[in-house]
Amino acid sequence: MGEHTATGRPPRGGLAAADRRQALTAMLAAEPHRLRRRSISLGVRPDDADDAAQIAAMRAWRSIDALDATDPGTMCSWLDVIARRTAIDLHRRTPPTDGEVECERLRAAQDVERAVETQARLAAALRSIRALAPELREPLLMSAVDGLSATEIGDRLGISAAAARQRVSRARKALARHPAGARAGSPPSRPVD
Repeated sequence: MGEHTATGRPPRGGLAAADRRQALTAMLAAEPHRLRRRSISLGVRPDDADDAAQIAAMRAWRSIDALDATDPGTMCSWLDVIARRTAIDLHRRTPPTDGEVECERLRAAQDVERAVETQARLAAALRSIRALAPELREPLLMSAVDGLSATEIGDRLGISAAAARQRVSRARKALARHPAGARAGSPPSRPVD
């Protein structure tokens, strides 16, 4: 009596399971990276491709009874279906955060560019402020950084509130006149009192 499968039916295509397994083993031995390459081509990350290839090989080995013929074309198509299903299953198991992680990477790159641009602007502004004459720089910093009123600035510097307002205004105008020089990296010329 001939060989029968676990279901009690004779093997498909009249091939013995041993012949099908031998053909599968020979094909995988002849091209050991076939399933890995196919997994990558189906979108599996290269880091996961070896696992995908092993899973596909195990599935092929377990479902060898479904193979109708052992000619190379039939076997390649059959292995391709198994590799495709394995890739789909792995993709379904991958958390949906991959897209979010990629978006986060892109956003982080943009944030770095923005941070560099902001830092360059800040450095240019600081160069421009440092280039101001001390009698303009001090009242400007007291106003902008310390938040002091013209009266408070005048009291600290021993000048009138009107003179403090005038110096802060002159400092701001001097900074506004030199934005191109500040961006290019050269300090603006000192304003004349």
